[in-house]
Amino acid sequence: MLNLEAVRVYIHENIVLRDISLEVNQGERIAVLGANGAGKTTLIRTILGLVSPSKGQIFLDDKRIDNLECHEIAHLGVACVPEGRRVFPDMSVSENLRIGAFVPRARRHMDRTLDEITGLFPALGNRMTQRAGTLSGGEQQMLSIGRALMSRPKLLLIDELSLGLAPVVVQELYKGLDRLGGDITLLLVEQNVEQSLKHSHRAYIMETGEIVKHGRSQDLLKDASLREAYLGM
Repeated sequence: MLNLEAVRVYIHENIVLRDISLEVNQGERIAVLGANGAGKTTLIRTILGLVSPSKGQIFLDDKRIDNLECHEIAHLGVACVPEGRRVFPDMSVSENLRIGAFVPRARRHMDRTLDEITGLFPALGNRMTQRAGTLSGGEQQMLSIGRALMSRPKLLLIDELSLGLAPVVVQELYKGLDRLGGDITLLLVEQNVEQSLKHSHRAYIMETGEIVKHGRSQDLLKDASLREAYLGM
């Protein structure tokens, strides 16, 4: 579904992505892992069309997208859950969700999608009239994921799912994503190596703008050097 071919990105004359190549197949859940400064968020922004690569190409369903505007990429079926959640605090949970259904195909299925999201995250169903700013951090992350899903995307990008959240909340979020099955293809950018490997099919490890390792998530979980570097084990 998604292919990046030797993508290079400069920010203020500094190279941030160094000839990144990766692929995400239909129905897969892919993790991109690395510490702060590895280039993970820039990777997400580049796929979304917010940053233009100086070299390389990006394809979605065999259509080149690195030369498109971000709104055009969104209309092709790419949605993002941004780092830090960024809900609209003075709007209700229901209003936050409904604003995600901005593309025509999503508006036609709005009520059905709302039911699906409250099935994934039942806590949201009990708070539809509540102001989003009064939710807990975990609930706001559920809301941010739900808002992205309201557009009925082909590909969902999630930037730092677990950032600032308690481990029990992170587990609940991953369980909700697991309920999606293969209906939506997922690219997950994370620092939480163990949880993301447990809940993904394959993973890419980034360091200073480069992919230094990739493979099946279950194999990487057993990789001694990776466990020592990221899990302290």
